Amino acid sequence: MKKSTIVLVAGVGLALAFGIATWLYMGAEADRIEALATAADSPLERPHSRSKGPADAKVVIVEFFDPACETCRSFDPFVKSLLAENPGRVRLVLRYAPFHAGSAEVVKALEAAGQQGRYWETLEVLYKTQPLWASHHDPRPEAIWQFLPNAGVDVDQARRDAADPKMEQIVQQDLADGRSLGVRKTPQFFVNGKPLVRFGSNQLRALLEAEIAEQYPQ
Repeated sequence: MKKSTIVLVAGVGLALAFGIATWLYMGAEADRIEALATAADSPLERPHSRSKGPADAKVVIVEFFDPACETCRSFDPFVKSLLAENPGRVRLVLRYAPFHAGSAEVVKALEAAGQQGRYWETLEVLYKTQPLWASHHDPRPEAIWQFLPNAGVDVDQARRDAADPKMEQIVQQDLADGRSLGVRKTPQFFVNGKPLVRFGSNQLRALLEAEIAEQYPQ
């Protein structure tokens, strides 16, 4: 056998072995995370976690997100559409993974707005204005305050509330829970404790529909 052929065969073998090892690892990791997520003391949701949808919904989407994340922003309308398509059956839970510079401060402002009952309105404003304050090369989280009145927020009160130490505790709790669940980038989704292993809108829809079919059989 020619040397070039031997090298080619060896290369293909190594690539195949690597692919199999990666597939096995991903499967094992998904099983580990699912077991952790569905345990009695699951780190998927905490008392402070914001949610949308009926409390008795049998299907729960948990999204770890960063308000400065462009993909989170682009996925927001899609996630909303999934809830709208399945009224009464699906609940959305939001968790924080503020990986971008300055995002933790934005999260605190968002939580402060939530104390005024303006959480979802503020999140919408943050996503709408994201290009103006979330440049990865020049992040300007302080700029968000000028936009919050558009969400009906009392900015002076929100600034005081954002400085409360409990806001930092929320950020740190969500970061710790994210680490335990293998969250390394945003957005990261879980549906009834099952992680979205391959990212994409079609994959998320498929995972959701499978859980709906199981929890709400015809």
